[in-house]
Amino acid sequence: MQTPRAASKAILYDLDGTLVDNFGAIHRSIVHAQEALGLPPSSYEKVRTAVGGGIELTLKRLVGAELAPAALPHFQEFFPTVMLVELHPLPGAAWLLETMHGRGMRQAVLTNKHGEAARAIIRHLGWDKWIEVVFGTHDTPWKKPQPEFSLHAIAKLGATPAEAMMIGDSPFDLDAGTNAGLRSLAVTTGSHTRVQLLAHQPPPEAVFENLPDLAAATFGVEFPRP
Repeated sequence: MQTPRAASKAILYDLDGTLVDNFGAIHRSIVHAQEALGLPPSSYEKVRTAVGGGIELTLKRLVGAELAPAALPHFQEFFPTVMLVELHPLPGAAWLLETMHGRGMRQAVLTNKHGEAARAIIRHLGWDKWIEVVFGTHDTPWKKPQPEFSLHAIAKLGATPAEAMMIGDSPFDLDAGTNAGLRSLAVTTGSHTRVQLLAHQPPPEAVFENLPDLAAATFGVEFPRP
C-alpha cells in the first residue's frame, strides 16, 4: 500500500526550458566557442536538443569529449555578454511564482546552470521576491540528478521529500525529483517532447504543454487570459 503524501509546501523548479528560454544565448555562446576552435557552428535546433545536464555535458555532445575542455573557457567568456539580452520568461512563469508564493509555497530553483549565472537571471527578472534560494553548478558538491542536490534544496526550504515537488523539462529534472522521493512533473517548453518525457523511466507523474496547464491541473489555479 502506497504511503499517502503530505500536502505540498515546497517546489523546486528547473530554470532553462522550464521558467525561462535562454537557448538563444546558449546557442550564440556555443557557436562562439566553436568558431574560436575552428569548428563548424551547430544549428540552433541542434544546440537546443543537446542542452541538459550542464554546459560541460552539452559541449561534449556538440564538440566531443576531447575538445570540450578547450571550448568551455570560450563559452564562459562570451555567455555573460548575451545571457540577459537573449532571455525570455516562459508564459505563465512569473504568474505561477507569484501565485504560489501568495499561497505560502516555498520555492527554489535547482539548475545545472552555473549558480552565479542563474542567480543573475532571477535577480534581473525580479523573481527573487518569490524564489527563496537558487542552487546551480559549483554551489554544492552535487548536480542534478544526484538526490543529495534535491534533498539539500528542500532542506533549505524546510520541507521533507513527501512535501515537495520538482518541475522541469528534461529527464535530468525528472530523475532529480524521483531519486530524492519528490513528485516529478514535466513541461514540454524545453528541449524534450511529450513522447520523450513519457518514455523516460520512471516516467513523470504528468506532462503538460506549459506552466498554466500544469498550474490548473496540479494547483487548481487558472492563468488569467485576455
